[in-house]
Amino acid sequence: MAITVSIVEDNEQLRGTLVKLISREEGFLCVGQYPSAEAALEGIVKEPSNVVLMDINLPGMNGVECVRKLKQTKPEILVVMLTAYEDTENIFNALAAGAAGYLLKRAPRAELLEAIREVTRGGSPMTTHIARKVVQSFQRGGASPQPTENLSTREQEVLDCLSQGFLYKEIAEKLGISYETVHTYIRRIYEKLQVRTRTEAVAKFLKR
Repeated sequence: MAITVSIVEDNEQLRGTLVKLISREEGFLCVGQYPSAEAALEGIVKEPSNVVLMDINLPGMNGVECVRKLKQTKPEILVVMLTAYEDTENIFNALAAGAAGYLLKRAPRAELLEAIREVTRGGSPMTTHIARKVVQSFQRGGASPQPTENLSTREQEVLDCLSQGFLYKEIAEKLGISYETVHTYIRRIYEKLQVRTRTEAVAKFLKR
């Protein structure tokens, strides 16, 4: 089944380029394109997609606020932020609002498509620098009961790697297991912790 994608980008030329890229790639289907957050909130509710590519800097309501509102009405939708520059604060705010990851607009075509695939598999495309900031934020949140005590030793090792910002491929190399096995462990971790995203899983891990 094709991965359905919506695009929220105010630059008409870039939006058109992204639509063509998604539409021409096998296994992907662009079901919506919107020039503003307001249009996206109205349109995506009527025509949901698996993944939303969301510009951070939009006219009117910004992308971060749009993510927050979108996740309230459609919590299952996965949002990847698009940004021209690695603006740490805005990216962090978007992740805190519920985004699954982010991409630079200048990212190569293959990287963008792989990022979309990654979020549908439970991943969170982001740099180690941003991942560390997310981790530090959770660490400041203080301690709570042991939500990860029912994880196996290997599952806790995988989750520890996630908390350090490792990519799935890097986790596989570090632990000496296959890429597919990493996905299996992460799926089990999400089920046991009753979470849907990497950020939520790391939050529970760090509050143990």
